[in-house]
Amino acid sequence: MHLHVDNVSKRFGEGRHSKLVLDAIDFTVNTGEFVALVGSSGSGKSTVMRLVAGLDRPTTGQILVDGGEVRGPGPERGMVFQKYSLYPWLTAADNVAFGMELQGRDRREIRERTAYFLEVVGLADAGRRMPRELSGGMQQRVAIARALAAEPQVLLLDEPFGALDIQIRESMQEFLHQLWQRTGLTALLITHDLEEALLLSSRVHILAPQPGRIVRSVTVEHESCPMAHLRVSRPFLELREDLAQCLRSLEPALIA
Repeated sequence: MHLHVDNVSKRFGEGRHSKLVLDAIDFTVNTGEFVALVGSSGSGKSTVMRLVAGLDRPTTGQILVDGGEVRGPGPERGMVFQKYSLYPWLTAADNVAFGMELQGRDRREIRERTAYFLEVVGLADAGRRMPRELSGGMQQRVAIARALAAEPQVLLLDEPFGALDIQIRESMQEFLHQLWQRTGLTALLITHDLEEALLLSSRVHILAPQPGRIVRSVTVEHESCPMAHLRVSRPFLELREDLAQCLRSLEPALIA
């Protein structure tokens, strides 16, 4: 799988009242990569995600998946939103199965894949429970299982843990990192949380605001150790501070 955001710009409005929101965004996500876009409010993170998901179209440039232009939503891109977006009238298992049912898969296959992906996200015993009976972290795991079950080529994560409290958020970060290591999934994450991006990603792009543009890109290579240890390791802290200074240097552009 090869996702290429190719020199994409996005302008809202028309004529002299139009506003340039994204300016010449260019990056790739290859098979097995976990790539993050980090930026403050006004940097166009959510606009990039909407364009990649096919919910909107670029003003200039194009978005390609394996050489084919993205012109709308498609099954090769699975989306996980900040809000859990589960159907409250369906059980956890039925939520996971929903996308596969829309694809017209065989019932036996749907049952088997639903059970498998609930196990993958650590919810093998929660299939019959309703969303209201699940914690926020468990609901987000169901949402991830639902996205994975439809076999997307790339998982799109739109600030997936932003609505969770810090303890649940940290456990979900650990879970997602382990899931990536276990399954080799391909993912694109947008977040305002620099630490989260560095913990989860193999490559991080820093976005400047107004208009959104990539001003720095880093490849992240961490030693193999528990995430709790990684958070306080010297190389991690030094890289986090380096990129935090980069983000702070962009703040005047946001105020101007």
